[in-house]
Amino acid sequence: MTGTLGNPDRGLLDWLDEASTEHGLYYANHDDGWDFWSYRDLGRLVLTTAAALRAGGVGRGEVVALVQRSSPGFVAGFFGALAAGATPCAIAPPFAYQRADEYEVHAAHLLRTVRPAAVVCDDESLERLRKIAADLGIGEPVAFGQLIADTEPLERPLPPPETALLQFTSGSSGFSRGVRISAEALRTNIGGMGTWLGCAPHRPAASWLPVHHDMGLVGFLLNVVVTGFDGWMLQPDDFIRSPLRYLRCLSERRIVMTAMPNFGLSYILRRVRPADLEGLRFDALRAVIIGAERVDPRVLSDFHALLGPYGLDRGALVPAYGSAEATLAVTGLPPGEGWTTGQPDEGSGDASSLAGTAVVGCGRPLPGRTVTIVSEDGGRLPDGRVGEIVVNGVSIASGYLGDTGSASGTSLGEEGLRTGDAGFLRDGQLFVIGRLGDGLKVSGKMVFAESLETLLHQRGVPERRVAVLLGVRDATPTGVVVFAGVRPEWRRIAHEVLSEWLGDAALLSVEVPQGGIAVTSSGKPRRRVIWQAVCSGTYEAATQPLTAD
Repeated sequence: MTGTLGNPDRGLLDWLDEASTEHGLYYANHDDGWDFWSYRDLGRLVLTTAAALRAGGVGRGEVVALVQRSSPGFVAGFFGALAAGATPCAIAPPFAYQRADEYEVHAAHLLRTVRPAAVVCDDESLERLRKIAADLGIGEPVAFGQLIADTEPLERPLPPPETALLQFTSGSSGFSRGVRISAEALRTNIGGMGTWLGCAPHRPAASWLPVHHDMGLVGFLLNVVVTGFDGWMLQPDDFIRSPLRYLRCLSERRIVMTAMPNFGLSYILRRVRPADLEGLRFDALRAVIIGAERVDPRVLSDFHALLGPYGLDRGALVPAYGSAEATLAVTGLPPGEGWTTGQPDEGSGDASSLAGTAVVGCGRPLPGRTVTIVSEDGGRLPDGRVGEIVVNGVSIASGYLGDTGSASGTSLGEEGLRTGDAGFLRDGQLFVIGRLGDGLKVSGKMVFAESLETLLHQRGVPERRVAVLLGVRDATPTGVVVFAGVRPEWRRIAHEVLSEWLGDAALLSVEVPQGGIAVTSSGKPRRRVIWQAVCSGTYEAATQPLTAD
C-alpha cells in the first residue's frame, strides 16, 4: 500500500482503490486478544453497506444515522453511507449515558434534528432505538447485520455528497447542535492532521475514544482509515476497566500515535502504579494528542513522570485545540517540541492568572487556518491579551442544521467561527482558558469555572466527581459546586478555593450520587443546563450553603 504522507488532496474514498490486505484495524476482544480486519475486507464491507443502503431507498444527500460502538460495522456504515452518496451522522449509543431517561431525550433531539432516511445500530441498541424512532415517527432502525444480509457489494462507490458529515457539538451548554461538514472541509482537516502529525501507513496508532465524538471519529478513526495505517481499537469501557491493557497495547504494538482528553491521563495516573509498568516501553510514541477539554499542566508533568522512566519522551505529549464547527483540528503542538505554559498580560482580565493556574499552550494553527483573539466589540487584541478565540480558513463548517439557537455563544458567520472560548496568543501559540459564558467577574477580572475545577483537582478532588457553576442568581454573584458522591474533605477544599477566588459571591453546594452530574456524551459537565435547573429550583438535588464543615 502506498499512502501519501499528509496528502491534503487525498479523497475520502480513495483508500478503497488501494485497500491493503496487510494493514487494517485491530479490535480488542473479550479474550484479551485482537480481531483483525484488513482494509481489503473493510472495503468490501463498505461497498456491501452502500449497496444495502441504496437498495433500502436511501437517496443522494440523505442522512444515515449510525448508532454503533467502535466496530467494523461502524466503519462500513460511515464510509458505506459516503459510497452510497449519502451523509453519515454518528450518534452516541446508549452505553455512553448512565441514565436511560437522559439518553432518550438526547437521542430523540439528535434524530429529530437530522430526520435520517435510515438508522443503523448495534444489536444492543436496537430496542431502545425502536422506541425512540416510533415516538418520533421516523423509519424503524435496523441492526447492521440485518442491513447487509444477502447483499452483493457495489462495484464502485458513488461520488461523496456535498455534506460528508453531520456531527454534533458536545452540548455542554444545552442541546447539541448539528453541524454540516462539507467533503472538502473533512478532507482538508484529515490532510492537515496528517501533515501536522506525520501520519503514514508504517506508523501504527491506538485509541479507546468513542467514535460518536469528533475527537474519536475525525481525529482518530477517519484519519487512520483514509491514511491507511494500522489502528488498534479499544472500547471506552475497555479503557475504564483496565487502562493497563491500553498501556500494554501502546508498548507491545510499538504504537506511534494515540489521543485522549485530559481526563484520560488523570485516570491512568489514578489507576496505574510504576510497578505495573515493569517490562513495558513507550519510546515508540511520538504523539499523544491531548484535547477536547482544558489541559492541566500538573497532569502532563505527572503523566510524563510515570511513563518517562519507561521511554516516553516529554515531546510526545502534544496538546491541541479544535471544535466540531472546525471539523476538528485548529491548532496543535508539533511532536517533539515539548509543551509549555503561559500567563496572559497583567490587567487583561484573565481567569487563570487570578486563580493561580498556568495555562498549557495548544500549539499553532494548522496550515490553512488562522486564529485571532477579539474583544467583546470584535476588535482584534494583541499577544497576551485575553478575549474570544475566532477561527478562519479551511475546514470550517458550512453551517448549523435546523434550529441555530443555543446558549453556547459559538456562532458561524462572515467573521468566521466565533468559538465562545476564551484564550490568548503568545508568539503564535494559542493558550485556551475556558468557556466565556462559564465565568464570573470578580474585582474587575473574570474567573472561569474550568480554572476553579483545575484547582480542585490539584487539591485532590477527582475529575468527573465535581463541577463548578458560576453566574448571577437572584441578582447575586454566585458560585455553585456540584459534588458526585461527595467525601467530607471535598467540601472544605471547595470552600477554601471558592472563598479565595470569588470574593463576596454567594457559595452553594449540590450533592448528587456518584455518576449523577449531567454530562455530554464526551463527558463534559453540562454546566449551563445544571445552572438553569438550580436557578429555577427544578434541579433534582437541593442546594445548600457551601461551608467548610
